[in-house]
Amino acid sequence: MGNNCNGYEEVIEICNCPRLGEPAPDFEADTTHGIIKLSEYNKDHWVILFSHPADFTPVCTTEFMAFAEKQEEFDKRKVKLLGLSIDSVYSHIAWVREIEKMFEVKIKFPIIADIPMEVAHLYSMIQPAISEVHAIRTVFIIDPQGILKTMIYYPSSVGRNIDEIIRMIDALQVVEKENVATPVNWKPGENVIVPPPKTVEEAEKTTHGEHEECKNWFLCKKKL
Repeated sequence: MGNNCNGYEEVIEICNCPRLGEPAPDFEADTTHGIIKLSEYNKDHWVILFSHPADFTPVCTTEFMAFAEKQEEFDKRKVKLLGLSIDSVYSHIAWVREIEKMFEVKIKFPIIADIPMEVAHLYSMIQPAISEVHAIRTVFIIDPQGILKTMIYYPSSVGRNIDEIIRMIDALQVVEKENVATPVNWKPGENVIVPPPKTVEEAEKTTHGEHEECKNWFLCKKKL
């Protein structure tokens, strides 16, 4: 009941669900790379914690292949990957070996063996309407300070878009570094949104062309 996020009153009073802008729930778990403590793994790096329903399943296999193919892109952005499913370490190892052989890729990131479902419940990866024994597809992006920045939940039958996850990382890093926002469909190199003015004086400056691209006083963009 302590992790139940189905009722509004329960959310307010007792829900331990992860929430954006707050510290990501810490844990220690067995993985294919040994015991990992999230707060230590997260140090000085962004972390993408992602779950999949089960080893040796088709959609998950294509996703792991895609994550592995983009490993250099994550490395460039100082992002560590951390997978999870409710399977054993031995199952993970066997599955990883099969993926590497089939797709000629190297899976360098650890995978959590969450047989007790402790991490899965901590991050609300178990959705009873879908399954009570498998984690759904989730993506949690955690910044180097351990703050949860993004949560994405997917149905079991729909594979993730790895390029979109990378775009999300790019946007989060730009927002944090430059104190800006990003518009719809933003990609690196495109103009970013300037924070809207908070005073009449600031609005007046905006109206008189302080920035390169203004549609109105509350919507202005600029180049970085």
